Amino acid sequence: MPSLTINAENIKAVAKGGREGTMPSFASRLFNRRNLQRWRSYAPALVLIALCVLITIANPNFIELRNLVRVANSAAVPLTLAMGLTFIILLGSIDLSVEGSLSIAAMVTVLLAANDANANSYGWLAVLAAVAASTAMGFATGLIQTFLRIPSFMATLGVWFIGLGISVYMLGGSAVRLMDPTIRDLALARFLGLPLAVWVALGAFALACVIQYHTRLGRHIMAIGGGEDVAELSGINLRRVRIMAFGLAGFFFGMAGVLAAAQLGRSDAVIADGRLFAAVTAVVVGGTALTGGEGGVINTLVGVLIVTVLGNGMILLGVSPYVQQTVQGLMIIAAVALSLDRLRLRIVK
Repeated sequence: MPSLTINAENIKAVAKGGREGTMPSFASRLFNRRNLQRWRSYAPALVLIALCVLITIANPNFIELRNLVRVANSAAVPLTLAMGLTFIILLGSIDLSVEGSLSIAAMVTVLLAANDANANSYGWLAVLAAVAASTAMGFATGLIQTFLRIPSFMATLGVWFIGLGISVYMLGGSAVRLMDPTIRDLALARFLGLPLAVWVALGAFALACVIQYHTRLGRHIMAIGGGEDVAELSGINLRRVRIMAFGLAGFFFGMAGVLAAAQLGRSDAVIADGRLFAAVTAVVVGGTALTGGEGGVINTLVGVLIVTVLGNGMILLGVSPYVQQTVQGLMIIAAVALSLDRLRLRIVK
């Protein structure tokens, strides 16, 4: 009967080779899925820092206090708009009614406050009415989208044109000047060196942070965006949350409409032109995924600053407005491409 011999050295060599084959390399550990998600979350802040450094090197006037105040003032309306839009995108939906809601709020503000078209002079009651009107539009959008089961893209597109049409009709197709000095102070008066509009926008950001991170509504919005079926099984009322989210978005759009009217000193048919693109760009560039459930209002703040700083820098560098639009278009495509998790996204429609 043949004897069995065991070569200990061979066993050690095989074991060592097996361990070396299964041990992950430094590169694989650095770029695994978890670390890639972490790097992706830091990317917007790094881009913002790099932009500020490069623009300052190209034109040192960028870091002058007067220009930084100008940047902050330019970011006030986009930031307030983007706060509302962020909650809708976190749901995994989209809200195209931004410009219609802003137009309604600006129109109500101007026509109810002191103006050059009628004898009304309701002061800050006009501001409350404007925000209430835009909020009501948001709730109406949510009701249309949920009860009629219309995709958010089409429902909000219809509300956009309804709001814009009502605004143009009420204004008579012309520009109406805002004559109320207290409302105009939102743009003209300053506190600690910053226009009051900037402080209002920061207040809107603080409110959005509280809603997202410290309320049940914020948690439910994130849950629905992360997985609607799972959220429904866990007892979340999807219809109610959607309606509340669209109403909340309308509230922020109304605040932005008041700020826009105060900054421009008037309301007209084109007061909201381009606002939708700026808001969507800011939300996406900040790192909030269009698929929902990932990102948030802090990301959006960074995104607004990126868009505003880039626009200001290109003006300082004398870049053509047409080239600026091209750069913004490329930026939003790149941001969407980087924000998508292709390991989870199997189908693109």
